[in-house]
Amino acid sequence: MSEQLHDAEAKAKKAQFEGNKLTKRLRHQVGDAINDFNMIEEGDRVMVCLSGGKDSYTLLDILLGLQKSAPINFSIVAVNLDQKQPGFPEHVLPQYLESIGVEYRIVEEDTYSIVKRLVPEGKTTCSLCSRLRRGILYRVADELGATKIALGHHRDDILHTFFLNMFYGGKLKAMPPKLVSDDGKHMVIRPLAYCREKDIERYATLRAFPIIPCNLCGSQPNLQRQVVKEMVNDWDKRFPGRVESMFRAMQNVVPSHLADTGLFDFAGLQTGDAPFEGGDTAFDKEEFRDPQPPVEDDDAAPQAAAPRRTISILDSRPKAPSEASGGSCGA
Repeated sequence: MSEQLHDAEAKAKKAQFEGNKLTKRLRHQVGDAINDFNMIEEGDRVMVCLSGGKDSYTLLDILLGLQKSAPINFSIVAVNLDQKQPGFPEHVLPQYLESIGVEYRIVEEDTYSIVKRLVPEGKTTCSLCSRLRRGILYRVADELGATKIALGHHRDDILHTFFLNMFYGGKLKAMPPKLVSDDGKHMVIRPLAYCREKDIERYATLRAFPIIPCNLCGSQPNLQRQVVKEMVNDWDKRFPGRVESMFRAMQNVVPSHLADTGLFDFAGLQTGDAPFEGGDTAFDKEEFRDPQPPVEDDDAAPQAAAPRRTISILDSRPKAPSEASGGSCGA
């Protein structure tokens, strides 16, 4: 009996250690993304779009944690768009948000009926649904005075979008971690840009978020995005480190070695006496090695660390008394 109790205690300690390690890794990745792209600034009012899925729950949870230790003051308001899907549990999100004491707004708009009426049976609803949702969220951001709109897209979403655009759209394009909205009035940020989906899944389980499944688009079979997701996941299993290498490639673009005449002046390219930076060596002959598997140790140095801003969102220095009062807008 005592041996079983000892084993149970050992397993509990190991689970706690792994949970703390995962939390630390996600906090650092979100903090790095915020710093690298200057996503959140002093006095910002961040509208976190909460769908009820694992990604947006994790985004809100990590941002609330960082808000407590950040050397800058910013407020957070969670917004959920109730699209009137049949069977949607309307009570789940209000109960959860009230339990954690965060300011929130539930917006009720029957986009479900619009999408089902306009999109033929068997066709994907994602495009129309996202346009309707985007317009509503922009309007709500204005009403709430939000300076930033935070979405829960993660690193895998960004890579999937990259391949979708390459395979089906003929473009080298993905989801940027930060962009100006279609109407030019709003700044959209993706603080989970450096986070892996499998880490987010583990974190959502660890935190026991009340996940709400999407029965409008999530249940549609054979979506192109799902096909690409399965392809990337297969690569991740068979070739550890490949996904990390692909994401780093998106941060190391060499326009002179692509073929976009609008991005690089190939027509005006001239030879000269001085060495040409980035020029070909030995007629493009390069040696490639298999990428290294990702390092799970959170204290290890990143493989390709980008320059960091002087003030870090992860800085845990206490705020000055004059600054501390404006940091939170929780209900």
